[in-house]
Amino acid sequence: MTQRPQALFAMTAENVPQVFPPEVMARLRAAVDIDPALVAEDFTGPRVREALARAEILITGWGCPRLDTAVLDAAPRLRAVLHAAGSVKGFATPEVWRRGITVSTAAAANALPVAEYTLAMILLAGKDVLGARERLRTTRVSPGWGVVPGIGNHGRRVGVIGASRIGRRVLDLLRPFDLRPALTDPYVDEATAAALGVPLLPLDDLLRTSDIVTVHAPETPETHHLIGRRELALMPDGAVLINTARGALVDHDALAGELRTGRLTAILDVTDPEPLPADSPLYDLPNAFITPHLAGSQGNELARLGSTVAQEAERLRAGREPAHAVSLAELERVA
Repeated sequence: MTQRPQALFAMTAENVPQVFPPEVMARLRAAVDIDPALVAEDFTGPRVREALARAEILITGWGCPRLDTAVLDAAPRLRAVLHAAGSVKGFATPEVWRRGITVSTAAAANALPVAEYTLAMILLAGKDVLGARERLRTTRVSPGWGVVPGIGNHGRRVGVIGASRIGRRVLDLLRPFDLRPALTDPYVDEATAAALGVPLLPLDDLLRTSDIVTVHAPETPETHHLIGRRELALMPDGAVLINTARGALVDHDALAGELRTGRLTAILDVTDPEPLPADSPLYDLPNAFITPHLAGSQGNELARLGSTVAQEAERLRAGREPAHAVSLAELERVA
């Protein structure tokens, strides 16, 4: 593509200026011919249908309508879908790939803040900051300045479930610290784990030997309730479970039961369902720390997603392959 290809936004309209602030929008518009004021929240309106018929590129994001056969039939010139967010599973159907349409995602950019959140929680958990805060809030009695035994981040085993983009970034961020990371992932072999600088363990062994377990696996039929009653029972007393992946990877009923014993702590940025119902026991358990799905890109981090898409658009215009393409085969193993 040498001339600026025709493009169309397909996402929730309010997200466009957040993901594409002025400087990022200017870069995108230098690469593609796109109307920032025309955003397809559905594909039914006459203006959108006209733009869709001309579009060579769809710039998608959160809230993108489903790209089914009828929509693709209405977009005969479509050659690429550039997604300014993480997973494309919610809207991209297999028909997109069957028609030879390139799909790219900003998942790698979105992995950065999730990994940063995870690192922060690992370090806080190792110092028992969350538990100490809860005890201080409840008792209003400070233990003073004496040494607190049993806490600290020197030599703690951190078990990483899933060598996803986020899982690998977490491993990178852990390198400067005196922690002992380990990995479990059925799609990773010993050589790959060695290249990542970590031992590869079966899931059960990782759970038995880790002080902190952090979940970064995709949501698939095989990973539904990957962490259930049996798996939680394997974790040692005082261990911490962190989940920033998908809520359904953890059996919440089993987790609540285990947390009630006081044996474990959970840090959850994702839940099942999401949001949790108001009567969920997880809200009230002192050893459950819940945040409202904010580990991913927020605020000024959204511009990083837009910049990734702008860069992909520049590559396409120059006749190059996208840097962050997603294949149909890969879709089954990513979030």
